Parts: sequence; C-alpha cells; structure tokens
Amino acid sequence: MKILKQEIVLNASCHEVYEAFMDSERHSMFTHDKAEIDRVVGGKIKAYGDYIIGENLELVPDKLIVQKWRANDWPKEHFSIVRFELKEIFGLRGKPKAKIIFTQENIPESFYEEIKQGWQDYYWNSLKTSFGW
Repeated sequence: MKILKQEIVLNASCHEVYEAFMDSERHSMFTHDKAEIDRVVGGKIKAYGDYIIGENLELVPDKLIVQKWRANDWPKEHFSIVRFELKEIFGLRGKPKAKIIFTQENIPESFYEEIKQGWQDYYWNSLKTSFGW
C-alpha cells in the first residue's frame, strides 16, 4: 500500500475550500459531476457519480476533513483514508489564501500513479479554476 502527500495553495479562504468539499452542490460544480455529501461525522459521501464512495470520519469546519474513501474499481472492500488539512496563509497585499495539506493513505500500489495524477487533474486544477487562479 502507498501513501500520497500533496500541498496546494488556492486563491480562496479555508471556509470556501471546506464548503467546496463538503457541500454537494458546490462539489458537483467544481468537479463537473454528481456528488452527494452528508456533511456529518459518519455521513456517506459519493463523488463522480458512484465512482468514489466513502464516509466522513472527522470534520472540523474550515480546518480538517478526514474521510474513508474508495474508488469502485479498487479491490472489493478496500478503503483508503484521505485527509485535507486547511491552513490560512497570506499572499501579496495580505489577501488570505488556503493551503491544503493533503494525505491519502492505504492506496493500492497498482492504482498509485493514476490516483496521484487524478487529484491534480480532477480536484486541484478544477479548484484553481473555480477560485480564479
């Protein structure tokens, strides 16, 4: 099993980024595909139709999202843990930005490169576009 770590800075507040991940409508807008997110601990999540399914394990509004997560083409019943830690940083002229410290643990080795590129293509680049990067 593999671990993926990435850091991303967005032209948005931590609140805006948290809402993009946790609000079904906003998530659907930036990913351009259906998402269903029950925004409570223990709540179920679906993204990209039914391709991604999971459950919220820990939520700290505007600061932390931890989810049990899997893709439907992974080995049966195999889940990874994704962690989005949100930190406020300041850019030029003191404008706040959100830094995402992202970790995904327990990725099946044969899917690692695909998952690594998928976060770039389908999440980080889409969020950058959504927030006017």
